[in-house]
Order: sequence, then structure tokens, then C-alpha cells
Amino acid sequence: MSSSRRYITNEQGERVRVLLDLDEYQQMTRQLLRPDASDPEILIGLSEAELQALAHSILAPAEQSRLDDLLAQHTEAQLSETEQAELDRLLNDIDQLTILKTRARYTLARRTGTLHTS
Repeated sequence: MSSSRRYITNEQGERVRVLLDLDEYQQMTRQLLRPDASDPEILIGLSEAELQALAHSILAPAEQSRLDDLLAQHTEAQLSETEQAELDRLLNDIDQLTILKTRARYTLARRTGTLHTS
């Protein structure tokens, strides 16, 4: 991104003002108004209650039961190709749910100021 900033200087050549391209100005003000907008891990548009629910969510009981069955069959090497694909999908779903739960917890921590970074 090329910057279209221009500077106004005083008689001594010191920069005393800056002129910004409108797009650049709008981007900067959006970041000031929403500092988390530049953090792609923040979940935007969810209430605290929604974030709490998401942070504590679990796999649906029917899906958990099916996962348990497929894992037991997998241990005994008794899965068909279709069942293996279903197991892979369920494991991927769990991974995605874990990522969402983590992002919800992260967002809550950022909102409350309890996130500790080093």
C-alpha cells in the first residue's frame, strides 16, 4: 500500500501538519474506534452472553455418541471408507469448534482486560 501522506512544514522545515488520503484516514479512524478490528482473532458482533455460550459449547450429544462409536470401530480397524470419511468430518468439526471456543475466550479476555500478553 503506497502512502499518500503529505506534510505541511513550518518555516524551519519542521513537519507541523499531515494531509492524508481519505481512504487512509478512514482506515486509521476505524482502527481508533475499534482497536480490535485489526486483530483477526477477535469475534465481532457477539454479546458477552453469546461469547460465554460459545466458549462453553460442546459437541451435540448425538454427534458425540457417533464419534465415540466410530473411534471404537477405528481402534478395531473396522471402518468402511464411508465411516472413515464421517470420522474425519467429525474430527474436523471438533477442531473447528475448539478454535471458535478459543477465539470466544480470547475475545472475552480482551474485552475485560484480563488477557495477559508477554
